[in-house]
Amino acid sequence: MSALGEIIAGLLGRRPHYLQVGAICLRRHKGKPEVLLISSLGTGRWIIPKGWPMKGRSLAGAALQEAWEEAGIRGKVRHTPLGSYFYLKMQDSGMALRCEVRVFAVETDSLSEHYPEAGRREREWVSPEIAAERVAEEGLKAILRAL
Repeated sequence: MSALGEIIAGLLGRRPHYLQVGAICLRRHKGKPEVLLISSLGTGRWIIPKGWPMKGRSLAGAALQEAWEEAGIRGKVRHTPLGSYFYLKMQDSGMALRCEVRVFAVETDSLSEHYPEAGRREREWVSPEIAAERVAEEGLKAILRAL
């Protein structure tokens, strides 16, 4: 096989990853940092608000919008990501997409009871250590432990 053929074969065997954005919503409670976890719609496991990039918004701005839609958070987003992690997003078809989630910190100003996904998810404020124990993704665990 030619060098070009080997390169093409290698590229065809690799699946690209898809980019999402995530929000780690933070607050201070009794002088200690807390993170807001939400339940996923499908499995009910603990996650952070996340979703796809949005036209007309920066990645940080899209993360802030996801924090509002999925968790009812209003606040200030830091535009430098805390890091990123990978996970497999299951599609309705049964196919899994490999997604990279770039994670942005959101300093919480308010928590609303009326937001787009209210009643569909549970929310809980926990320490970063407990949050790291509850989430499934190793990369997200590492980001939470570093807070």
